[in-house]
Amino acid sequence: MRTPDLRTIHVAPEARAALEAGAPVVALESAVFSDGLPPAEGRRLALRLNDLLRSAGVTPALIAVRDGRIEVGVDPAGLAFLYGPDVIKVAERDLAVALAQGRSGGTTVSATMAVAHAAGLRTLATGGIGGVHLSAESSGDVSADLDALRRHPLVVVCAGAKAICDTGRTAEALDTLGVTVVGYQTGTYPAFYVRTSGVEVPHRVESPEDVVAIAQAKAALGDRSALLVVYPPPVAAALDAAEVEQAVASAMAQARGEGITGSRLTPYLLGAVARATGGRALAANLALLEANAALAAAIERAWAAARRVPSR
Repeated sequence: MRTPDLRTIHVAPEARAALEAGAPVVALESAVFSDGLPPAEGRRLALRLNDLLRSAGVTPALIAVRDGRIEVGVDPAGLAFLYGPDVIKVAERDLAVALAQGRSGGTTVSATMAVAHAAGLRTLATGGIGGVHLSAESSGDVSADLDALRRHPLVVVCAGAKAICDTGRTAEALDTLGVTVVGYQTGTYPAFYVRTSGVEVPHRVESPEDVVAIAQAKAALGDRSALLVVYPPPVAAALDAAEVEQAVASAMAQARGEGITGSRLTPYLLGAVARATGGRALAANLALLEANAALAAAIERAWAAARRVPSR
């Protein structure tokens, strides 16, 4: 799929000014607010991430589709349009439909990457990417996020693949697609709520400057794939692997019994896991989203600083 034409995208004045000045800007996906969290928590988190990025000296650029218009830099205080009865979940493949039909919706990682790249952003913070689902051997369910990572040269900060994904098979898919993956201060892939999956990452980095150096080298080589930065959830909020595995297995059985499939599956499973863990999975989700945004902000500041260093 071709990257969206910038003429189809409305960039808010603040985000546009920051981009033109080469100042730090971090893209945020909106599907996490519209589909990944309860509405009240989603609204509160959007405001917290906005404040967190601003306090770090970074301009937040929340991306969504409103009434058939792609927007970069949505005001987090005005997210009511994401909770209407006709709102859709917008992956990259759905952008044209949303525009043509005047729809509103939260953008997934794939759509957010496509829009962010077209608008000139460099860094995206999210919770977990979609990957190879645990049921993929029978359902064929592999997220479009993986192909988007192959085609859009952004730095994407996440806590690994979502809990409903097979981390090992997702890692293999990323390798096959040629996506560069680094663990930020970790040698293994995190597993969303869990700090380690036991699956080794190809490379480890220790600082935002390390991330920027790799991103710059990729660009110099003409590498058009993303740089995926996997970052474990905070120690205090992380969950036990066995507990999460049991909760996910139970939730998937419930989903099969109720005929939940397609775009409805991820929010259903995340909600079921949150209930099964007494709300601790929700707390972990919120904590890792904030941690990822903070790391993305540090990477963007390092990138802006690198631009100010005169070449020799």
